[in-house]
Amino acid sequence: MLGLLIFLLVGPVAVVALYRIVPPPITWLMVQRLVEGRGFDRRWVALSDISPQLVRAVIASEDSGFCQHHGFDIDAIEKALHHNAVSERIRGGSTISQQTAKNIFLWPHRDWVRKGLEAWFTVLIEGIWGKPRIMEVYLNSIEWGPGVYGAEAAAQHNFHLSAGRLSPAQAARLAAIIPKPLSWKAARPGPYIQRRSGTIVARAGVVRRDDLDACVYP
Repeated sequence: MLGLLIFLLVGPVAVVALYRIVPPPITWLMVQRLVEGRGFDRRWVALSDISPQLVRAVIASEDSGFCQHHGFDIDAIEKALHHNAVSERIRGGSTISQQTAKNIFLWPHRDWVRKGLEAWFTVLIEGIWGKPRIMEVYLNSIEWGPGVYGAEAAAQHNFHLSAGRLSPAQAARLAAIIPKPLSWKAARPGPYIQRRSGTIVARAGVVRRDDLDACVYP
């Protein structure tokens, strides 16, 4: 029993420490999508090779307090719980750190065991990786379409250019489809994504003005 406890505590720490240096390999979700026949395209690039426009856009759309919190946004969690108690449309309160922990280390389906492990891994990556590495792993790993993972593959598939050359509008479109990457299209956005991306462009301007991305570029 003691050996199992030590393994459960030390094992995740060792893996997180390793991934601070090397790119995390294929994730559970990627394997699931491969089994579904959706293909696989992931092209790892350094954070310095990803446009700051995309960093600001995902902060604006996914986690405006990314540089202020230590992995958990309590206000966002409370608002999501209140919303979900009165609405059939589920709203998430996960930060970019929590999303990264889930995407890299855990399985896609929601359950209480996964949520507990997600919290543990979130604490670990906040402490061992730091914000720039969390953003780098996040942008290189999230799903951005059928078989499309990471910023470089997404930029190439949608706009035929590198992730480092994304414009504010293109970055906002990519950020806009993160919640439903298999349904929404960045290259051919419908009216809803056009409106959503316009809002993200404005919010990304606030991120830049107020230095809400300062922890990514220390």
